[in-house]
Amino acid sequence: MIPTRRLAAPGGFMKKSAEELGRLSRIAWNAEALGTPTKPYTLLNFEDASTVAGCKTMADRAVGGFSTASLDFEPADPASNTPAHARFHGNISTKLPANWRVERTGYAAFRNQDRGFWLFGRLYWDVDPYAYLALRIKSDGRRYTVNIQTDSIIETDIHQHRLYTRHHRVFGQTPMQQALNAKSDENAEIAESQRSRDIPDGLSDYPPESTILSSSSSATTAGITGWETVLLPFTSFVRTNHGYVMEPQTSLLRSRVKSIGIGLTDRIEGPFDLRIHKIWATNGMGEADIEEERRICGTDALPLDVGLQSGWTDQQRGKETTSQVGATPKEKGLKGLKSEWDD
Repeated sequence: MIPTRRLAAPGGFMKKSAEELGRLSRIAWNAEALGTPTKPYTLLNFEDASTVAGCKTMADRAVGGFSTASLDFEPADPASNTPAHARFHGNISTKLPANWRVERTGYAAFRNQDRGFWLFGRLYWDVDPYAYLALRIKSDGRRYTVNIQTDSIIETDIHQHRLYTRHHRVFGQTPMQQALNAKSDENAEIAESQRSRDIPDGLSDYPPESTILSSSSSATTAGITGWETVLLPFTSFVRTNHGYVMEPQTSLLRSRVKSIGIGLTDRIEGPFDLRIHKIWATNGMGEADIEEERRICGTDALPLDVGLQSGWTDQQRGKETTSQVGATPKEKGLKGLKSEWDD
């Protein structure tokens, strides 16, 4: 078969097939499929302008609304250690169009376009061996949502998780203001009302410690660069359809991920500005990642080897049961995974 210009073009069928075959060959050669992978799997790297160009934006203008959304490529700035990245920005408007069928507006989003085909059919991301979706971002504090679409039975199903960041605001409050007002009756009532409405932890306005592992654990907005890396557990994503939580909940089909994107549906009028450097699947921060992490995120950088180990949770961190006293403590994170496999 002689490849046509379209098939041989950058990002075309032949290029995608070669890249996917190369990736699978490396996994087989390094025997990574036999254990839990300790290396990250890059999904969207916005240092590449073509990745930005390969995404699509959406806003309520499609139904006559007045919100705007753009995704632009921003070149690197070596002077400030700012990497090349994508800038998701625009303006949210809740103004209704002159159309009686439209009852609600005020949203904007972006996602990657269909990844197309390769030699063995439609191209998906297989993130099944990984525990977290990692995003390196610089946020303005608005309540963004991470959206993952898979090859599910119901095509319009989306799994979502709130993008909690160091600057995450609730009802117009910064994390510092939330901390100062944490003991107020009003805040307690708001938090309790969310629990009583059975809002899943992954979509709660208040970051639940049980579902988030990121550099956003501090309530302050201190930091040098403004960049931070957030790890969202795949198991905490919530199945939704057209913005509504669906029952029964089904787990994310991690072996057949079609698209990943970020949306803003807080319906708060005004501008928004989110910077995204990279999105990847991971089991933690390895030595190969930590230099870049510290260079870009500064004091907000995640520590080395923050990651997953069977049975390890924040509540168990630093604790030992009576039966473990005197036993050799197991390493946590990626080192623990590697040592288990080496043994």
